[in-house]
Amino acid sequence: MANHPQKPSTVHDNDIDLALMMRVKDGDEAAFEQLIKRHQAMVIGTVAKMLGSTTDSEDIAQQVFIRLWKSAPRYEVKAKFTTFLFTIMRNLVFNESRRRSRKKESSIDEREDDFHLQTEDSQTKSPDEKILQDELQAAVDKAIASLPEKQRMAVILRRYENMPYEEIASILKTSVSAIKSHLFRARTTLRESLQQYLDE
Repeated sequence: MANHPQKPSTVHDNDIDLALMMRVKDGDEAAFEQLIKRHQAMVIGTVAKMLGSTTDSEDIAQQVFIRLWKSAPRYEVKAKFTTFLFTIMRNLVFNESRRRSRKKESSIDEREDDFHLQTEDSQTKSPDEKILQDELQAAVDKAIASLPEKQRMAVILRRYENMPYEEIASILKTSVSAIKSHLFRARTTLRESLQQYLDE
């Protein structure tokens, strides 16, 4: 799950997505299955990154596609397909994040299931290097998970999904300048949180 397939990002890929979505609008289940195959890994991965763990990420990703199917009859092409898809995901993830915050479910058991935001091939690393890498990765995960939700999503979409500022702004329903501000504040916070590792 950590290794995403090549992300649809070109104009051609978006054209394919939009064509499939218009078929889904007409009730085409085969087209819906194709959209799921094209984007499922990316959605699951982003949900897991946002929530800081793999817990429930597949269930929430499934809800994203259920909502996509239910909203299909009213679908109109106003932006890239991924913008529409990730806006649905944003709503579900923010709701889940707030529910968890209210219930204070950040238990030790859940933290042990942390989803690492970056994965490297550790087979070539020595045991000591792997321990240090795992420790750093856990610190990065914790630092990103502690960011305010809009900053967290901006960082994840920009860094891990390589989305342009304009698309992130559309997903978060804000301006490009606001996204740049979110990213600047997030990077400042992350730098401070990880200073001890940077010093080393």
